[in-house]
Amino acid sequence: MSDWAGVFIFLAVALVFGAGGIVTSFLIHPRRNNPVKLEEYECGLPTQGPTWVQFRTSYFLYALLFVIFDVETIYLYPWAVKFQSLGLFAFIEMIIFIFILIVGLWYAWKEGALEWK
Repeated sequence: MSDWAGVFIFLAVALVFGAGGIVTSFLIHPRRNNPVKLEEYECGLPTQGPTWVQFRTSYFLYALLFVIFDVETIYLYPWAVKFQSLGLFAFIEMIIFIFILIVGLWYAWKEGALEWK
């Protein structure tokens, strides 16, 4: 058995599992349209006027920036816990990582993504 056999078996099982879920869903889904699905939901009242509401992109930019810096914390905490035993190479890698995040923050700031309008 080659070194890559395990990878290919894992990939095949993953593909069969994913495709199996899609095929099973297609085979067992109801074929008739149900009028209940077309009724109003949430408050139960028919909508009045246009119901299309667009959100400003600034909300999504705030969310993306939050996720970016949340992920930074996830990587920074274990590094800080093992800081004494990691050595100079890990310190330089973390400095590069933080520098990349600072450049991203600077770019977001420059583009006005942090301004609430």
